[in-house]
Amino acid sequence: MPFVSQLAFFLYLLDMKTWIKASGIFVLTMIFSLASCNSTKQAITVTDEEKAAFSKTQGDTIAIADEKTSYQIIIIEPGFDFWLQSIAKPEGYYSQSFLENRNHLYVIEWNSRVLQPFRYDPNLYEMQIDYNPQIDYGYEVNYKLYNYFIYFQRKYNQRLGPFVPRI
Repeated sequence: MPFVSQLAFFLYLLDMKTWIKASGIFVLTMIFSLASCNSTKQAITVTDEEKAAFSKTQGDTIAIADEKTSYQIIIIEPGFDFWLQSIAKPEGYYSQSFLENRNHLYVIEWNSRVLQPFRYDPNLYEMQIDYNPQIDYGYEVNYKLYNYFIYFQRKYNQRLGPFVPRI
């Protein structure tokens, strides 16, 4: 009889292990289900002044160059210069390291979208941006590039990173 009681105890343990595994799988499934639920993306509130800047149709051409370095950026976007002068945070508001870090993230996503013309509008993402985070482009170049990314995201309702494009 001791063999029968040992067998019954073993079957009881086997049932217990199966129950624990099933419970564990259920709990993990619930955790992953809840974790995969996305919250709604925060809507961008655009002011009337911004809408006026976005509705400009005359071409603005901004050549961004840092006198200390030989790097420059040329942005051709109607309304950007007006937006930069009237709505964007003033120069000096952000640190250069903040601007460089954000620009690096935005450039990676931008270039990824340029390479996917069937997924993202090729009229919005026309050219890749050659931005190397190891190079010091200077404050002005980083400031205006960052603000162009903010302007672009707000005007075209795009999200280039995990951050809400705020002013």
